[in-house]
Amino acid sequence: MQHEAAVTAAYAAMLVDGNLVTNLLSIGKKTKKTEPDPPKPAIVGGLNTHDVFEGDASMTRADAFFGDIPSFNQTLFDQMVDFSNRYGDGYYNLTVAAEYRYHLIQQSIVTNPNFSFVFPRYFTAYAESVLTLNLLVDGRDNTTVLGGRKLDMATALSFFRDSRFPPDFHRASLPTGNDGFEEIMAAHPVRPGRNLDGKVNNYVVGEPTPSELGECGLYNHFVEKVVALYPNPKGVLRRNLIINLHYFYGIFDGSCEEAFPYGRL
Repeated sequence: MQHEAAVTAAYAAMLVDGNLVTNLLSIGKKTKKTEPDPPKPAIVGGLNTHDVFEGDASMTRADAFFGDIPSFNQTLFDQMVDFSNRYGDGYYNLTVAAEYRYHLIQQSIVTNPNFSFVFPRYFTAYAESVLTLNLLVDGRDNTTVLGGRKLDMATALSFFRDSRFPPDFHRASLPTGNDGFEEIMAAHPVRPGRNLDGKVNNYVVGEPTPSELGECGLYNHFVEKVVALYPNPKGVLRRNLIINLHYFYGIFDGSCEEAFPYGRL
């Protein structure tokens, strides 16, 4: 994974889902192993926290409204296979990623009355579409995403269903990140929003798009979300927030002015 992509994933996850008192993060559900917790409204729920990293319109997991979020969903995977057959000659490629991502969003709009597609899940949804292509393809296929990189369905099944590297798998030959992200978003533009009033097919736009926010806007938008979770931190919590926010800022360094909502050390 490229440095910027790794920093984004690690520190964004820690800041919204981790425990900033103990500097520990659960890769699953909330656990006592990360306590003592900071005061609410901090989430401290781990990566399984709904509508943050985990979210609706997942590639192979059901929406939270339908329950059983963690389990592999064969029906969704079958849809992924179908789209790969229709648009990728049996492989998951950039075209399939764009078509399947749009299908998943539209499917959730018409079936899930609680469908939510806002930041940061808005980003992680598109990111999972390209990271699947960038990280799960055997490294001996050294083409770039835009140059024809493709994922076979047996390899996809091993990762998505079994959480296993398939036999004789080689990691990506070069560090990779969100290559193809903008192309997938541009293929079928969808604005961030949610179904309102507990009704299906009632999708209402609620936030600006990434292009409207711009790079600095995205950074400031994320900082505002973190501040909402930690409105008045003190002691080690404040210290760790300052440190983690500074590391997160590293990917924007030079293009944005750093924010210091909790002051400086």
